[in-house]
Amino acid sequence: MTDTLAPRLGASQADWIQGSVSIIVGSRNAHLHPHLMRGLGCRVAPDRRRVTVLMAAHSATDVIDDLRDNASIAVVFTQPSSNRALQLKGNDASIASCSAADEGLSQHYLRSFIEEISQLGFAAPVARNILAHQDDLVAITFTIASAFEQTPGPQAGQTLPASD
Repeated sequence: MTDTLAPRLGASQADWIQGSVSIIVGSRNAHLHPHLMRGLGCRVAPDRRRVTVLMAAHSATDVIDDLRDNASIAVVFTQPSSNRALQLKGNDASIASCSAADEGLSQHYLRSFIEEISQLGFAAPVARNILAHQDDLVAITFTIASAFEQTPGPQAGQTLPASD
């Protein structure tokens, strides 16, 4: 799939997935066995067709191995306080080292996530434990092949409409 044919997030969707959402990255191996890992931040390309999620390499080895093997990825973004959810899928995931800017992005994400879950009564150490990493961030970038509404309710599972 070329970037010109890829679905595009709306500006508000792009802003939202880069905010205080829970990020779960999913992959599958050659035997279709799934692996999941928590994302530690997200950035969206200016054209809103490519997404990069950050993960801790030491705890994401199964996901990383799967992505190197088949490049198929699914990422779910959920806002804990509202259960609003969005799923993005891609089939061209690539893995790269992170920059100092990405480390800053992960720290910003941690602060935002702490604020989000504090609304639900969780203290900051909960978020720090969930999102802990050892300065071993990797950046997973993919082109959006499909996007789905996943907020519980009558629209769950529906393909997101194309955005201009």
